[in-house]
Amino acid sequence: MRTVPPHPHPVRRFLRRLLVGIVLMGFLVVGGTAFRVWQVARVDDRDHADVVVVLGAAQYAGKPSKVLEARLRQAKKLYDEGVARYVVTGGGRRVGDKFTEAEAGRKWLIEHGVPGDKVIEVGAGNDTLGTLQAVAVAVRDRGWETAVIVSDPWHSLRARTMAEDAGLDAWTSPTHSGPIVQTRETQARYILRETAALLYYRATNASADGIAIDQEVG
Repeated sequence: MRTVPPHPHPVRRFLRRLLVGIVLMGFLVVGGTAFRVWQVARVDDRDHADVVVVLGAAQYAGKPSKVLEARLRQAKKLYDEGVARYVVTGGGRRVGDKFTEAEAGRKWLIEHGVPGDKVIEVGAGNDTLGTLQAVAVAVRDRGWETAVIVSDPWHSLRARTMAEDAGLDAWTSPTHSGPIVQTRETQARYILRETAALLYYRATNASADGIAIDQEVG
C-alpha cells in the first residue's frame, strides 16, 4: 500500500509563498528602477526653460575635473542654442578646497564665452539633494520655475526627481561625453549605483551620494 505524503503545513506554505512574493517584488522594483534610470539617461530634452542648471562635480584649485567640464560643455551648448537665457552653476566645496564647484563652473563658462551676468553661482550643497534644494530657492526667488538639468546620463532621473521635489518644473539634457560614458562597464556600474541611490532617496527622502564610485562625482 502506497503512503500519501503529508500536505505542507498551511502556515509554512503561506510563509514560503510570501517569501517568494517578496523576492519577486524586490526584483521587479529594482529592475524597473534600473530600466527607468537607463531610459531617462537617453532623453535629451532641449525645450526652452528659464535656466540651465549645471550640477557640480569635483574641481581642483578652481579647475573643473573632466566630469564637471563635460557637464559645463553641455550647458554652454544649450545656452548657445538659446534653450535658456541664464545658466546656474551649483555645488559647494569639500573640506580643504578654496573654491566651490559652482565657482569653478562659473569661471569656466565665462572663460568660454558665456557673459558673466548670465551665469548665476549657487555655491551651496555637498551632495545632489543639497545643491538642488539651494538652486531651487535661488531660481524661485527670481520668479522662475523651469529648469533644464545638466548632469551625467545615469544621474538624470535622480536629479530630475529631486529638482521636482524641490519645487522646480524640471527636465534633463545630459552630457554624452566625459569619462563616465566611455565604456559599457563604466555605464553599467553607474546605472547600478544610481538605481540604489534613487531607491534610497525614495525610501528616506535623504541623499545617497555616499554610494560613490569615484571621487569626481558628487
